Amino acid sequence: MIRSELIEKIAAENPHLYQRDVEKIVNTIFEEITEALARGDRVELRGFGAFSVKKRDARTGRNPRTGEAVAVDEKAVPFFKTGKLLRDRLNGKAG
Repeated sequence: MIRSELIEKIAAENPHLYQRDVEKIVNTIFEEITEALARGDRVELRGFGAFSVKKRDARTGRNPRTGEAVAVDEKAVPFFKTGKLLRDRLNGKAG
């Protein structure tokens, strides 16, 4: 599902809300999650999962074309860990 599909689905299930308001709500949620991760905070959505930031150490990589060694800098990457309810639902267990 992409963002526009999510907005359409929420708007369809909540006819009392304008689609533009649903779009603002969805965009605000994603912006807040992004800003929290940029600050290094953890974002937990109970039953769904938790977003966090992990650090990848600097390392020596290889250029796949030439085989030449390349220095890869340290970087921060987003990480998502599923919640128990989501895991159970994906595995066909009632939750």
